[in-house]
Amino acid sequence: MRDHLVFRCASAIANAKWRAAYFALALNAVVGFSAASQAADTGNWIGSWTASPQPAWGPDFPVPLGMPANLWKQTLRQTARLSIGGGRVRIVLSNAYGAAPLTIGAASIAAAGEAGKIKEGSAHPVTFGGAPTIVIPPGAPAISDPIDMSVDPLALLSVSLYLPEVTPLTTVHWDGHQTAYVGAGNQVASVDFNASAKMTQRAFLTEIMVDAPAGARAVVAFGDSITDGDGSTIDGNDRWPDRLAERLSKVGGPPVAVLNEGISGAKILSDRMGTNALARFDVDVLSQPKADTVILMMGINDLGWPGSGLAAHDPEPTAEAIIEGYKQLIARAHAHGLRIIGATLTPFGDAFAGTPFEGYYTPEKEKIRVALNDFIRSGAFDGVIDFDKVVVDPQKPGYSLPKYDKGDHLHPNAAGYQAMGGAIDLNTMTTN
Repeated sequence: MRDHLVFRCASAIANAKWRAAYFALALNAVVGFSAASQAADTGNWIGSWTASPQPAWGPDFPVPLGMPANLWKQTLRQTARLSIGGGRVRIVLSNAYGAAPLTIGAASIAAAGEAGKIKEGSAHPVTFGGAPTIVIPPGAPAISDPIDMSVDPLALLSVSLYLPEVTPLTTVHWDGHQTAYVGAGNQVASVDFNASAKMTQRAFLTEIMVDAPAGARAVVAFGDSITDGDGSTIDGNDRWPDRLAERLSKVGGPPVAVLNEGISGAKILSDRMGTNALARFDVDVLSQPKADTVILMMGINDLGWPGSGLAAHDPEPTAEAIIEGYKQLIARAHAHGLRIIGATLTPFGDAFAGTPFEGYYTPEKEKIRVALNDFIRSGAFDGVIDFDKVVVDPQKPGYSLPKYDKGDHLHPNAAGYQAMGGAIDLNTMTTN
């Protein structure tokens, strides 16, 4: 079984190498890291907000996608909260999982208002190589030109994309936990938005970068649904990485961006609701400018999915196989000069009991979680954030405190994320 898992993981990594290499080459080509372009643009560009791209799945998977299959002659308006500010901005779009070219007919960025509106006079047109439109090849990203728009830390921005062609929503971020608005026609510059539909998923928008003050750096939160924010408040921006960003914004000194690269359903060793951690590490973490620290919180789905309605016939991996994955991520982070902090896996006693996903938790799986947390605390990482101890019920080990439980016994609620974000020792985020 272990050989099978290792083969699947190695195969996924090999299959993803072309995507990571193509992404890096395409991004470099669009940004233009030539001597001439560096002379033309000396900005201190760094990610301030991210959403890791995922492939849309079909009806064969028991979790509904919950979004349109495609859009046509419609505008998609999405809101994102920055972590750090800067004097200019630019956006990054992705057609990573598209089978056909993605046509952007027009785009804008603005200060977000209420209920899909943008603030009067704040809209800025987005261009790509000086043009208001762009066609993004399958598998490729596109980065916009710099936009003269000064933004504050924790600012809410709206990005509007007009899609003039029949556009399958193939590159998405499923658990956006932020309301996106869909409306007919080109509404990218409209203050009011005439919405025909709403959704909480994202499409195509994967990053907002800022021209940041000198000394700015980034921390990448690399995880699954508990990093992505399942159980947080829709439009509340109260995931644990959001709380960390708020705290770092208050302490002063050089800005520290917090980039949330969580994917709900993410696993260390295998794919389904997103590419496995070992395969997406290069694009989501190592390619981030000025990232010097990554927080890893992942592995609960590797042990929880098999035997449940999510993956009824998948074999259960051993703790050793998941730990080997952790060791690979540690080695690759260190090879690129990044510190890697391990976050312990939170309790999941009776997770999804009485639902079609029953079997996610068993006493045998709990033993694997304990073994994984023992390794995370062992000193193999450059530091530890012990989220397990933050939310565990001291009277019932292996179970979360009810006040921190979303209700499915796996995901924290907003109060749980508040406690998690507030418990992080900010000294762990320093690189000195």
